[in-house]
Amino acid sequence: MISYLKPALILLTLLTLLTGVAYPLLVTGLAQLIFPEQANGSLLKDDSGKVIGSKMIGQTFSNPAYFWGRPSATAPYPYNAGASGGSNLGPTNPALLDAVKTRIAALHAADPENKAPIPVDLITASASGLDPHISPAAAEYQVDRIARLKHIAPEKLREWVELHTEERQWEFLGEKRVNVLSLNMALTAIH
Repeated sequence: MISYLKPALILLTLLTLLTGVAYPLLVTGLAQLIFPEQANGSLLKDDSGKVIGSKMIGQTFSNPAYFWGRPSATAPYPYNAGASGGSNLGPTNPALLDAVKTRIAALHAADPENKAPIPVDLITASASGLDPHISPAAAEYQVDRIARLKHIAPEKLREWVELHTEERQWEFLGEKRVNVLSLNMALTAIH
């Protein structure tokens, strides 16, 4: 029996050291060396160096003078990175329909003059519930409201949106997108 147990314990110890210690240290070290910003959370800081948030995790913005991001379905609070996931509500689920109606009402209440169709990413959550981006169409939908409240020319605000629009990754993956936190930080800086 000991002749079987000894090699098994040695193998367990070696594999534990290899996969539980050496490999994580190697991957962490390479990440810090090659992608230090991403490995440390893609954090955005204000002029004083205070961390405002991450470029990779959305935040709740409710002030109508700023761009609003995509809704989050995480629990127990929005954009909870520890509970990433969608609502799993089907398209005919009354709870989803009520949530969408509530979001539409909030957008109309914030900008009653806006009669344009509401882009879907302003009223539905992403699969992760953490999406920090909105589509350029969702940003455009909000431009007139924010321009009016911030006393900025809408054309100038559209230029800011364009400056903060990220291209498709490697020119063929995904769609153009606007990072809401980055754009709102720029708005704070100019006003």
